[in-house]
Amino acid sequence: MEKVTIGKSSLESTRLVYGCMRIAGDNSPEARKRGREALKAAYDAGYNHFDHADIYGAGACEEVFAEAVEEFGFEREKLIVTSKCGIHFEDSPNAGDPKRYDFSRDHILRSVEGSLKRLKLDSLDLFLLHRPDYLMDAAATAATLQELVDSGMVRNCGVSNFSPSQFRMLQSFYGQPLVANQVEINIHNVDTLKDGTLDQCQELGVAPMAWCPIGGVAYPAWGNTFSPEDEARIKKEVDRQAAKYGVEDWVLILAWILKLPARVLPIIGSTTPERIRAALQSLDLEYSREDWYLMLEARDGNAVP
Repeated sequence: MEKVTIGKSSLESTRLVYGCMRIAGDNSPEARKRGREALKAAYDAGYNHFDHADIYGAGACEEVFAEAVEEFGFEREKLIVTSKCGIHFEDSPNAGDPKRYDFSRDHILRSVEGSLKRLKLDSLDLFLLHRPDYLMDAAATAATLQELVDSGMVRNCGVSNFSPSQFRMLQSFYGQPLVANQVEINIHNVDTLKDGTLDQCQELGVAPMAWCPIGGVAYPAWGNTFSPEDEARIKKEVDRQAAKYGVEDWVLILAWILKLPARVLPIIGSTTPERIRAALQSLDLEYSREDWYLMLEARDGNAVP
């Protein structure tokens, strides 16, 4: 599979990243077994980058990954393991606590320690701050990231869901390059094309990772605002192009995202081995500029100005 360098790091990631959010399922033995089999399918298909977060499956997804590495003998030196932290759910740790974001030193260090323990790893190849904490003291947060790197717990740091200004602020206090920004990119949510996020990624050599890349086609996107008329118009164009290129609709949309010059790394979250393998078809499509703009026109309901 095609590989790209993650920002200004030495990490060479496959262009498609395998997302581990669903691999624990309902955490039953059967679901965990399916999760391990999905991981094996991804590894065998050539994926080398696996994306986690401390909250996925309340930590169980990281445990399932460690089980798969041991069961199937994945070679650690060939893997890029990413995890994230910063989200507290409501009633945690105390009843009545709100859902919130937390970049305090204690929370970050405790979270990374927990992830490493569950993953059975000595270090994370890439650590991301999951969602911007509005109470972030950028200098203190940058110092915590540096502490993680200096301790060997983390090799590289980045962010997730940061706006360009939030990214710039944190980077101004952090002495090393932030190498990635994991953001939502799909046919429904094209904010990163317009708010400067992908421009900044190109400018600074930051790797954009796309979560929910097939939202709005394979399933409703997060916070769906499409009307039935929007959905019908988009589906007509997606179906036309999918037939033209001889792929499924969701594979076509992956190709639409891969066309972006910031060299986006879509995160594939399916636990179905056939779909994990089928996603690779998107890398081989000679997707045209004209079809890219026709898709945008269908999405917007009008041509570009």
